[in-house]
Amino acid sequence: MSDTYLTRAGYEKLVSDLEGLKKQKNILSREIGEAAEKGDLRENADYHEAKKRQAEILRRIHELEDKLKKARLIDDLKIPKNEVQIGVKVTLLDKEDGDEMEWTLVGADEANPSAGKLSVYAPLAQGILGKKVGDEVIITLPAGPRKYKILKTQPGL
Repeated sequence: MSDTYLTRAGYEKLVSDLEGLKKQKNILSREIGEAAEKGDLRENADYHEAKKRQAEILRRIHELEDKLKKARLIDDLKIPKNEVQIGVKVTLLDKEDGDEMEWTLVGADEANPSAGKLSVYAPLAQGILGKKVGDEVIITLPAGPRKYKILKTQPGL
């Protein structure tokens, strides 16, 4: 059972999503009951559609409850100074083209590369996790190996 790393905001969003799904489940239960009262269920499209939606909602509820049970808040982790860990914003220098980039390392559920949030499971993140400021690393990315230098770390959340 692996942990799910979330920010406090990410955790609260999952809790809110779960509450919304539970409300939808209750509404669907009523719809299914009403559709069942209409008679022959073999040809009752409303009933079958409601049952399909209910199965999907129940699957999603189970998924969210499981994530919330395994959740570890990034905000509460003790992160060593100058070390690349989840919850840290890291500044990297691409040694080949001289570009600098900043990434905040987050759990998979909150990853959003266009917003600068990189999943700790991404190849780039895997290559720098546990490294320290000043370290140079060669990371094998889908496009091939790249060399980076870790310039700076700071709390990212």
